[in-house]
Amino acid sequence: MNTKDINKRMKKLIARIILWGLVLLVVVPFAPVLIWSFTQKWFWPSLLPEQWGVRAWEYIVSPYSQVGEAIITTVVLGLVVTFLTLIISLPAAKAIGQNEFRGKSVLEILLLAPYLVSPTAVAMGLYIIFIQLGLNATMFGVVLAMLISTTPMMVRMLTSVFESLDPSYEEQARSLGANSFKIVTKVIIPIITPGIVAGCLFTFLNTLNAFFYPYLIGSGKVMVLSVLLFNFMGKGGYDLPITSALSIILAIPGIIFLLFSEKMIKEEYFAMGFGS
Repeated sequence: MNTKDINKRMKKLIARIILWGLVLLVVVPFAPVLIWSFTQKWFWPSLLPEQWGVRAWEYIVSPYSQVGEAIITTVVLGLVVTFLTLIISLPAAKAIGQNEFRGKSVLEILLLAPYLVSPTAVAMGLYIIFIQLGLNATMFGVVLAMLISTTPMMVRMLTSVFESLDPSYEEQARSLGANSFKIVTKVIIPIITPGIVAGCLFTFLNTLNAFFYPYLIGSGKVMVLSVLLFNFMGKGGYDLPITSALSIILAIPGIIFLLFSEKMIKEEYFAMGFGS
């Protein structure tokens, strides 16, 4: 066996180790959550539950659990925020990515401002303002609050995509008689679809798992899964089986959206969402 074959086998071995390592990082933390959701009694140092049961899932499907309402609210919030974030971010990202102007670098830094300031400070400031405007404890108020955290991320991702987009495509389409609407729908959107899907995926997952904005701005009136999950983790109501069942349900919409995204674009093009 020559050195080339040895190196090839070593690379395959390393790749398999990394792959299995990633699988373990996902599966191992998730396994106890799944077991806990079917547990009645499980105390240290028992390796397996002392008593199995479906109490948590019976509660989840019961009409008084609010889980069905929370699922609908969570998914609707995620879809609305993702759609609005995309509509706002597309023209902004195109302007920043394909144009050079004074203050561009400062603007790009300012886009990161919501991530440089404590989310607690931002949320508290919004909470006071929204109370004065009558937007607290409303779905509209929660959507506006979420846009503050999702829009900068989407703009930054799409800016990288537009920076790699050749402006000559638009010029060629215009020279062939295409109007602005056709240029956007037939030329630009198909090319940047991988970036859009990547941005929408991360925006949706960010909204899906958001807690502080829905909890504070929603004031208990906008019940999403993360807030409902918190109710069983704190306030003296620590219930691991129900908490575990809710965690599994909270992960399902993200998994579905991830699989849907994977079907839409090829894996090698997904990196375009990061400007690669």
